[in-house]
Amino acid sequence: MMAPFRSKPPVVNNDFLVNESQEKLDRVYLRVLGRGGDRMLTDEVKWLAVTHKSFDHGRRGYNDRLAFLGRRIVELQTSLALVHGYSAAPTPQHEDKHGREPFTNLALEGLSGLTEQSKGATIEKRRMAQLAEKYGLDNVLRWKPKRMTNLQGSGLPIIVSQALYAIVGAVALQKGGEVANKVVRERILDPLGLQ
Repeated sequence: MMAPFRSKPPVVNNDFLVNESQEKLDRVYLRVLGRGGDRMLTDEVKWLAVTHKSFDHGRRGYNDRLAFLGRRIVELQTSLALVHGYSAAPTPQHEDKHGREPFTNLALEGLSGLTEQSKGATIEKRRMAQLAEKYGLDNVLRWKPKRMTNLQGSGLPIIVSQALYAIVGAVALQKGGEVANKVVRERILDPLGLQ
């Protein structure tokens, strides 16, 4: 049911055209996932991963749950990369007056590199958004910005990074965790400078 009149004045020039081209979407998936990336997911899931809930008032499916799963996978792989890639400086040995030796283990040496600050700096919103824009995800997103004249202020960095996470989540659901972990390491963490 619609009201007989608008309670707010209409916003002028706020029509936002979204991508409807399957070929353009496939090219972006090739950039994001590498060779064979356009065939890794079904067409329906590819569109779902780049659809925000603001598009068509959420009547069609959107990527929130895929992004949740994908973000957890990216955070896990980031933590593992920080633990395994961090070479800790040797801690100074103090002479113990009772002759005790502290416990050391090679598996625990990288733990000092795993902090909230290092993990947060690696996968912060701005860096993830820049990577997603480098892959061209901003050109195929299906969303409705609040203001056409201010896409950044309408939340483009958050939405484009959410789409990148959703692609990882979709790969995990359709191809399994090993493939998703490989995608995260090769296509997200390596370009961000973390091996």
